[in-house]
Amino acid sequence: MTKKEILVLEDLLGSNKKIAADIREKLSQKGILTVNLMSSPGAGKTTLLESIAEHLTPDHKMAVIEGDIETERDAERIRAKGIPAWQIITGGACHLEAKMVGKLLPEIPPDLDFLFIENVGNLVCPASYDLGENIRCVLLSTPEGDDKPKKYPKAFTTSDWLIITKTDLVPPVPFDIQRAIKEAQEVNPSLKTFTVSALKGKGVEELVGQLISALKKLRKDNA
Repeated sequence: MTKKEILVLEDLLGSNKKIAADIREKLSQKGILTVNLMSSPGAGKTTLLESIAEHLTPDHKMAVIEGDIETERDAERIRAKGIPAWQIITGGACHLEAKMVGKLLPEIPPDLDFLFIENVGNLVCPASYDLGENIRCVLLSTPEGDDKPKKYPKAFTTSDWLIITKTDLVPPVPFDIQRAIKEAQEVNPSLKTFTVSALKGKGVEELVGQLISALKKLRKDNA
């Protein structure tokens, strides 16, 4: 039974990987940088996207794919900012898969600069599924505690960027930012790190600058 379960999982992940590679190629050829955001529920993904939108527009065009078990609340928040957003309701699944994203490709405007995918709130399941992103970000909010990188290592080893959110809460929240960065880079030495407070706007400009640099590199590589 164990062997069969392993084989089925390998088959599912292999199929997901192929679909994700196709998504990445198609969007990259259009010059669209795709960013996958993973975190625990309440880490501030939607609030960060709202702040990013304020810094990117009107010079750059962005859109968002939202993943949640139920409701369109996050997509509604993004649309209220004038940003196109599509909601994927998983109905219980703890992560998005590439095939879910792939179904939306015909609706993605070809003149976009950035496509953000806000994954289902979870530090475990989403880490196993490539969605066709160019950059995978893991968010860690200060109220969660600074010990998460080694408790949930796969979310950090499979990510390109670590974004520590809600830094305006330190103190009084007892979160050691340097400890969190150190432990995250111990499990993934190549992890690029950012510290932000989306509500206060702190650190978001630097993050957006790096996103724009990544977009320019993508377009140069695909020219």
